[in-house]
Amino acid sequence: QAQLAESGGRLVQAGGSLRLTCALSGRAFDTYNMGWFRRAPGQERVFVAAHSYTGGATYYADTVEGRFTISRDYARNLVYLQMNSLKPEDTAVYYCAGSRRAGLTAVSSDYDPWGQGTQVTVSS
Repeated sequence: QAQLAESGGRLVQAGGSLRLTCALSGRAFDTYNMGWFRRAPGQERVFVAAHSYTGGATYYADTVEGRFTISRDYARNLVYLQMNSLKPEDTAVYYCAGSRRAGLTAVSSDYDPWGQGTQVTVSS
């Protein structure tokens, strides 16, 4: 059974950095595009970043472009989200997910499976 497990979320001060990790298991994720989404309190889950397994292309939400970086370690079956210059509005539960859809997508329904999420809290 495919499993995604996020880790690395914690409380951090505004302006700080954090790296989230998503561990992949139970399925050959080598042919999956991988994405990160987040859900802030009282809001819907929204797209953050995506990484293509073909050539390593990336795609970011405007709100995180230039501050966040998605990357992947195929040998260790890990996906990372490096977050720099964090802002209080980045506070959310962060989820990683896999997609078999051709091309990078920001649509959450294009992704399956999903992890359980990790909480990131940015204090002002």
